[in-house]
Amino acid sequence: MPKQPLFASNDLAARLERAEVALIQSGVKATQRLDPDCSACAVPVGGGVAAFAGDNSPFNKVAGLGFSGPPQDSDLTTLRTTYAERKAPVQVELSTLADPTWAPALTGASYALVGFENVLGTSISNPSVTSSDIEIESCETNDIDDWLDVFVTGFMTPDGQGVPSHESFEHSMLKRALRTFAHMDSVTRFVARIDGAIVGSASMCMNDGVAILCGAATIPSHRRRGVQAAFLERRLALAHDQGCDVAIVTTAPGSKSQQNVQRRGFQLLYSRAILTLDTTTATHADA
Repeated sequence: MPKQPLFASNDLAARLERAEVALIQSGVKATQRLDPDCSACAVPVGGGVAAFAGDNSPFNKVAGLGFSGPPQDSDLTTLRTTYAERKAPVQVELSTLADPTWAPALTGASYALVGFENVLGTSISNPSVTSSDIEIESCETNDIDDWLDVFVTGFMTPDGQGVPSHESFEHSMLKRALRTFAHMDSVTRFVARIDGAIVGSASMCMNDGVAILCGAATIPSHRRRGVQAAFLERRLALAHDQGCDVAIVTTAPGSKSQQNVQRRGFQLLYSRAILTLDTTTATHADA
């Protein structure tokens, strides 16, 4: 019997967003261990979390909003003050399946819509790993620097397909921020080798039966050789062995990453609107 497609119900979306929140909270905890003075935090708000993990960290975001009811005035105040105290902009990633009153509340409080991202998923059942010349290995401690170098190189040289990201990071700053992954208990890291050389890096976080496939990159010289497909197979197999029943990946709309995972049976579940607020110039209408 063919695998049944996932239906993106509100209940499923709430579960997936909770898994995303758990990933971000894990990143904040790792940051707090590494740098106790950086004012890292994960503040509960609106059923989700407002996270900060240092200047320009990928974990600086608000996730999981809108699955516990409409926004309260106190929620909007918490969002603004949490980031204003840290002199950082607010970035909200709001699911299209969240309570519909959140979007107008945010735009009414001067948040700007700057982009979208897609959440794709698949149910996990009896995944198989095919043989190839690409070796996928767990990333050991002595490979952390290589894992980081490959990921940052791949991230900084996008393939140009799809909608460009609204975000940009300096090489050294991105590498410093992503080193947090090496200290996150919830994350499993992988490297891909061809002829012994590391050509790709990837990671996965599992929570409540949900496998989040994140941080996958291939160096430009080895793209279009099946590295990402090999990463997908290996991570899905491990997630299945660990009892996960669903896997998700977040991509830029129309990107090569989206095309790759759709070829492997992932389907678009919902999108997230990305809204930002510059707390240094924001009005206080939400106070």
